[in-house]
Amino acid sequence: MEIKVNQSRRDFLKTSGLAAAAIGLAGPSVFTKSKRRVSIPQWNGFNLLDFFSPDPANPRPPSKEEYFKWMKDWGFDFVRIPMAYPYYVEFDRSRNITPEEVYNISEEKVERIDELVAMAHKYNLHVSLNLHRAPGYCINAGFHEPYNLWLDEEAQQAFNYHWEFWAKRCRNTSPDKISFDLVNEPAMRDDPNDQHSPISSIPGDVYRKVAKGAKEAIHSANQNHLVIAGGNDVGTTVVPELLDLGIAKSNRGYYPAQISHYRAPWAFSDIDALPEPKWPGQVGDRYFNREMLEEHYAPWIEVVNQGIGVHCGELGCYNETPHEVFLAWFDDTLDILTSNGIGYGLWEFSGSFGLLNSGRSDVDYEDWYGHKLDRKLLDLLIKYQ
Repeated sequence: MEIKVNQSRRDFLKTSGLAAAAIGLAGPSVFTKSKRRVSIPQWNGFNLLDFFSPDPANPRPPSKEEYFKWMKDWGFDFVRIPMAYPYYVEFDRSRNITPEEVYNISEEKVERIDELVAMAHKYNLHVSLNLHRAPGYCINAGFHEPYNLWLDEEAQQAFNYHWEFWAKRCRNTSPDKISFDLVNEPAMRDDPNDQHSPISSIPGDVYRKVAKGAKEAIHSANQNHLVIAGGNDVGTTVVPELLDLGIAKSNRGYYPAQISHYRAPWAFSDIDALPEPKWPGQVGDRYFNREMLEEHYAPWIEVVNQGIGVHCGELGCYNETPHEVFLAWFDDTLDILTSNGIGYGLWEFSGSFGLLNSGRSDVDYEDWYGHKLDRKLLDLLIKYQ
């Protein structure tokens, strides 16, 4: 009975509110925005990590055109491209970047990004450009920032410069085809260059100033382009101070981390001490079940109910979680999100969290043109398109 109700709500969202936006409430665009309300489609798809590394000499394997064809053939309509800004700037990499060099954007590197975007658009996929590493902030270590995005005006000016650059670059691209996701997994870190520095919430007024400045920089080039802001506390919590800015929101589908990041060495200091994941079931001192997910996502669903679009920019599961546990947990996660109009971007298409070549030891992979396809995961994702 519960599944039937959720399925009905999902169909209703697709055939009423979102469809209405698509056929004209927003004029030429599939989303609407006002001072407060921002209605967006329920995009579903994948993250592509081609420009995730800050060092272009150490790139991820490039995405191939057939990836986009397969996404389209399988019914997906969305790709998110998380970018590290140092990838596409020129500076002396034998030393730390200077504040002046943050502005040295490389036309050659940007053209590589353009090519990937164009390839996605060839297959009618919406592209969300994201600064996974922004001037002065990244949730990950691996690059030395010259300042702190949340505390330093100089960093914020550079942040706005980069977003104005991308908005101008995409000035003639339809808002239906491109959007701008400001910064990945925002959080306050006292020392942005110390991975072990404690993380805390960004004060709401501080986050509002940064997001508003970037939005205005983007809209100075094209006021119709959609701007997306991630949740506070590494993308997990709603930021009330942003709700009236006329921008969409992005959350994360990694809850609880004991499931999504089981034995991930960058997430836990002692992976051998972790309790065995179960779904549902007792994991350590807590019982994991669907109800805990519903409680976790309730604030985001309330944002949707206020007429503000939410998209889950990243979700998925590291390849050490037993596959059947992953799929059971993921089924509940996807059902809760999509039945409330929240689309998703799987991290990632190919790799340890991915649909292809995930390296799991407990999956009977299907050979897919030389790739290892997780057919059960694909079927689950298609179920919640």
